Amino acid sequence: MDKLFGGIYKNKTILVTGHTGFKGSWLVYWLHQMGAHVIGYSLPAPTEPNHIELLNLDITSIIGDIRDLDKLNQTFATYKPEIVFHLAAQPLVRLSYENPIETYETNVIGTLKVFEACRANSVKAIVNITSDKAYENREWVWGYRENDPMGGYDPYSSSKGCADLLANSYRNSYFNPAEYKKSHNTLLASCRAGNVIGGGDWAKDRLMTDIMLSVSQGKKVSIRNPYATRPWQHVLEPLSGYLAIGQKLLEEKVEFGEAWNFGPSDEGSITVEEVVNHVKKHWDKIDYEIHRDPHQLHEANLLKLDCSKAHIRLQWKDVWDSETTFEKTVKWYKNFYESGNVTTEKDLLDYITEAKTKKLLWTRG
Repeated sequence: MDKLFGGIYKNKTILVTGHTGFKGSWLVYWLHQMGAHVIGYSLPAPTEPNHIELLNLDITSIIGDIRDLDKLNQTFATYKPEIVFHLAAQPLVRLSYENPIETYETNVIGTLKVFEACRANSVKAIVNITSDKAYENREWVWGYRENDPMGGYDPYSSSKGCADLLANSYRNSYFNPAEYKKSHNTLLASCRAGNVIGGGDWAKDRLMTDIMLSVSQGKKVSIRNPYATRPWQHVLEPLSGYLAIGQKLLEEKVEFGEAWNFGPSDEGSITVEEVVNHVKKHWDKIDYEIHRDPHQLHEANLLKLDCSKAHIRLQWKDVWDSETTFEKTVKWYKNFYESGNVTTEKDLLDYITEAKTKKLLWTRG
């Protein structure tokens, strides 16, 4: 496994913010398996149970707030990471309505302070993770491209749009590719992904989490918005994209210090109700009811990404189709709830094996 992505992550010191979250925990697991020296920086795990504690990884885990610039600088100065994957965020739309101040402080000012720590400590590469919700969503059928305008209806989406604009400003002002190796030594890329699912996510108000919690308790899951269409993808899909971009930045390929979309093919964009019917195939105890609330907070009905840029320039493509994605996700939770087993390692190995059969660029040693 240490030869993936050209073997570039083996023995590298890598800092991941938000490592106690769902996506962050999968990322640090993959990096650890490739032989990286991983430094995690995050608030405590937001749920119980949580994926990061189940993995029981031998990494350096620092509990801290990305809004604490002194602690960030102390961490960077101590461990001297070569690359930073910035995932720490307040990631929930509905919570952002309840607590907009914390959402903007974390997602915008927190990101600003991470960039400042990177700048003060001469980090070589930054992979900044935002969201597909950062785009100004016009609810059209076409996928959004990297040069489409930022926007955001709800506080979460808006905060992610702001974070992307902030990244663009830092790329122009402090990490300008034209000045690389002249006035600075840092490359910065931003990555946007659609809805990710997979084992180990217990965050509130996420469809797959709600389904799995309900079935584990012998209850029907309540569906708020059955016709909302999303680009569903396994968490390993965007992570392979983030790691591929990180490789290019560490190889000092300046042209990759840009914004990138990572999402599934069109067949991965299906409605919430269709998702529930898909996952029922893999756990027959799953059942649901539709509960429409006339006072429901606004959530987008249609949102997808155009990933042509990653397909062409990075030679990145998604590995698992939607049916495999749902099957792997449901079986992870089914194993956990019925036998206490965690199948993260098996899922990663299965994913890499299939990626190799498709001869994707990042699998070559």
